[in-house]
Amino acid sequence: MSEGVRKLAAVAQRVLWLIFFAQFVVQHFVSLPYNYWVSWWPLLGAIAITLATSRSVRRRIATEPPAPVEVEAPVTGRWSALNSPADKVPSHGTHNLGQTYAIDITAEPAEGPARPAPVWFWPVARRSEAYPAFGAPLHAAADATVVHAEDGQRDHLSRSSLAGVLYLWLIEGAGRLLGGPRRIVGNHIVLDLGEGTYAMYAHVQQGSLGVRAGDKVTAGQVMARCGNSGNSSEPHVHFQLMDGPDLATARGIPFRWRGVGVPANRETFTVGEEAVPVP
Repeated sequence: MSEGVRKLAAVAQRVLWLIFFAQFVVQHFVSLPYNYWVSWWPLLGAIAITLATSRSVRRRIATEPPAPVEVEAPVTGRWSALNSPADKVPSHGTHNLGQTYAIDITAEPAEGPARPAPVWFWPVARRSEAYPAFGAPLHAAADATVVHAEDGQRDHLSRSSLAGVLYLWLIEGAGRLLGGPRRIVGNHIVLDLGEGTYAMYAHVQQGSLGVRAGDKVTAGQVMARCGNSGNSSEPHVHFQLMDGPDLATARGIPFRWRGVGVPANRETFTVGEEAVPVP
């Protein structure tokens, strides 16, 4: 599937979702001028596009599996992995937004306050500051050029209780889907690593950017801090490699972190503490 077709599919999918949700709202105030079941066609169309694009990616992976690209880890200190491509592909259950080989990691410091565990009922939500990952420095994975950098979206409360998760999936997630890729990944940075490889850091802390589009960065340089913006249940780092800078059309590329590899789900790993500060 060419980039142009992928772009068209992404636009069509978003339009269909908008139509479906608009109908859902309007029908609470007036009767729709057509059969009730017709209102479900946009939803079915959006799902069909998702299935078609996913099939295209799976076929590509099977016939032309992309080689892993080795880069530096985006953090230092002690962390653990969630939603890792070491355990399943696509790691986040979708190929959309170049997430095929994406990984989430959370801070697990050996000393100091521990990461709050998910709960069933109480507290319903926690402040981002309660999590050791919040505010952790994000480092450039390689010498690169900043293609995109934004940090204007707010860091919200955690969604790590049962009520919070249901709210994230059923209400907030739907709204962010309609808002497009940037509302899903929140504040984010895209780096051009060269040779058709791009790195994306999602859920960046509001107001923490030390770089902007066009800047050159060196491996290990601190660019921003870990936050809890976008479609995020708690402060964590979402990292991925992809073959283009546009999240709507990019396809995922597997990664390996130098000295770490690809940590599996719940695997704890430690990265050296040295880093190059922002000039």
